[in-house]
Amino acid sequence: MSNRLTIQKLNDHLDVVDTVRRFADQSFLIVFDSAIPGQHQDARYTFLTADAVDICRLDRCNHGDAPFEKLREWTSQLPIIESENAPPFCGGIAGLMSYELGHAFEVLPRAALDEFSTPALTAGLFDWAIVWDHAEGSVRLCVLQLESGVAPENSQRQRTEWVLERLGSDVERPARSYVGQACCDLSEKYPLEGHRGVFSSFSATQYVAGVERVIEYIRAGDIFQANLSQQLTTPWANSAFDLYCRVKQHNPAPFCGLFQHDDFAVVSASPERFLKVSDGRCVESRPIKGTRRRHRSPIADLFTGNELFASEKDRAENVMIVDLLRNDLSRVCRPGSVRVTGLCEIEVFETVQHLVSTIVGELQPGHDVWHLCAAAIPGGSITGAPKIRAMEIIAELEPTARGAYCGNMFYLGPNGDFDSSILIRTFTLKGGVVQFPVGGGIVADSEPEDEYRETLHKAAGMLQSVGRGFPASWIS
Repeated sequence: MSNRLTIQKLNDHLDVVDTVRRFADQSFLIVFDSAIPGQHQDARYTFLTADAVDICRLDRCNHGDAPFEKLREWTSQLPIIESENAPPFCGGIAGLMSYELGHAFEVLPRAALDEFSTPALTAGLFDWAIVWDHAEGSVRLCVLQLESGVAPENSQRQRTEWVLERLGSDVERPARSYVGQACCDLSEKYPLEGHRGVFSSFSATQYVAGVERVIEYIRAGDIFQANLSQQLTTPWANSAFDLYCRVKQHNPAPFCGLFQHDDFAVVSASPERFLKVSDGRCVESRPIKGTRRRHRSPIADLFTGNELFASEKDRAENVMIVDLLRNDLSRVCRPGSVRVTGLCEIEVFETVQHLVSTIVGELQPGHDVWHLCAAAIPGGSITGAPKIRAMEIIAELEPTARGAYCGNMFYLGPNGDFDSSILIRTFTLKGGVVQFPVGGGIVADSEPEDEYRETLHKAAGMLQSVGRGFPASWIS
């Protein structure tokens, strides 16, 4: 163990939810929660950190901006940890990139409205983390000694005492609330049929018309595919922590997360990895394209999975995005290193089944994880192909900015280990309202009404999480 990192063993039975509750009053709290440990290959670790040493917040980005300048400076201040026992994140850099961060790297039109106005980038430099290793069944407190000149008052000893006092205290600290003046007028949106108090940015008829418009663009040769989403909203008077607990219960996923900041919060039940970097060089992306709803009957569920695997339409949709991501990764990866190691594999989650592919590569010398992010964001699985034209069409057809939705939650550890999710199945809380968009990839042979129904299947677990339920007929 390096003296730049202290690792203290905690009770192996330390409960994740109870631990998050003890930090839920913090204005900058991040939890990367593998909510289905033992059931998924990407669900080994859960990380919790809070009380950032330094914060970077960019409310809006324009083309030509350098949004990662501060994060690259922080990266140089992280110590190299030689301990083999160090987890991939034991403190370091963590935060949230919005979909609109892409405006820093491409000339793109903006959506007509931006009701939630979440920042383009919010990130923190952290000197500690509680780490649950679900494979080993261990829980550890890791505390970093950052480079000199970075908040020297936050010594390892002081930080350890602060965390342990929180863990051992019986003092009730109210979780942060995001109730206030509503940031959008829900009465101007469209009621979602069968779900009192839930509204959409589209009526069902309008969404179907939007799908038809995308198909027209495809037939005209503008694009091969575009992702079209409807933004669902409902009043929310409880805390982000309350919603996080409900999401873990109703919609668990390998990339669950809680991101809590001053004026907004994000709770995610994402099943999708965006970019992973191991040892600072080895890159992996695992895009999802192709969805079917789950069934109560195991036989029906198996039949549905087989049908999804054999679907030419869904496989074509997935392969298009694989090609897009191969191109994005090739911009910063060593020539010849980008390859597909898994194509259109079935993965099963709480309410849906997906087709998932895996692309790997190796970063070129002189390129770091921030070059990789600049080359690949937003993720191709939630834009379409070609990416830029698809994003132009999204801005034309979707009434409001996406914000955190289709952005990324990410962390970077001291030794160059990076991981990030695509923020689908994601809730944004602000001003007494919770927003949770759902969408899907549209291709030439998409059936507009089927695409609308697919968005509702994706929303099933999310509606249950916010207490709005869903018809029993949705899951047979």
